[in-house]
Amino acid sequence: MSGELLIEARGQIEIATLNRPARLNALSEGLVDELNDYFGGLAARPEVRVVILRGAGRGFCAGLDIQEDRSSDETPVLRTLRTQTSIGNIYRKMRACPQPIIALGHGAAAGGGLSLMLAADVRYAAPGFRCNAAYIRIGLGGCDMASSYFLPRLVGASLAAEMILTGRFIDAERALSAGLVSEIVAEDELLDRGLALAEEMLATSPWGLRLSKQALNLNVDAQSLDAAMAIEDRQQVILSATEDHKEALAAFLGKRPPAYRER
Repeated sequence: MSGELLIEARGQIEIATLNRPARLNALSEGLVDELNDYFGGLAARPEVRVVILRGAGRGFCAGLDIQEDRSSDETPVLRTLRTQTSIGNIYRKMRACPQPIIALGHGAAAGGGLSLMLAADVRYAAPGFRCNAAYIRIGLGGCDMASSYFLPRLVGASLAAEMILTGRFIDAERALSAGLVSEIVAEDELLDRGLALAEEMLATSPWGLRLSKQALNLNVDAQSLDAAMAIEDRQQVILSATEDHKEALAAFLGKRPPAYRER
């Protein structure tokens, strides 16, 4: 492990911190490998129920570290494909893992760093936050790292096109008004706000939380109302048969916190 991703446990919450502050947390090969290993391993770690993702230092993540030496014996086009696939797998694993991910954005989130924010389930931003889909500014296509998938779904087609076709930055206020982030929070209060939301999530049943994330992600691309409701019906029937459902009802009626057993 390169130490470029720091993991701190707070009970059933883990705080994952991008830890390359001197490079604005740009995505090196080492950091990409650590992010893939971490998010890829979460499905086998039910003791972790919520993840908070943030960046150390002055910003969230500047995207790919374009100054890193990636020379190898590989054919250049295959090396580039390997890099693309490896970074892209991070976003796939973030969406596939059962734990909700809360991203805390401050400073810049550019290119692949923006996509780390977009792949999270909830996003908070500091007042100085700004983000862009930077790819078109360095002679590439503007659609990269799932930006053409996430942005239209989160902010609508017009703003997505504006960002992708120009690479321009938007600030925290515009990100909030477009629905890219849920709330603007003072930078020194970001972590506390993320932890508070995570604690609210912990008050729900473990399987209810996992299946709710799954349904949200599946139904973003549902082909019809009926298809979306079929997924909802399935998870409700499953959860209604659990002991945790009975415990949640008893706790609600008894005005006490529930004691979940994942059964």
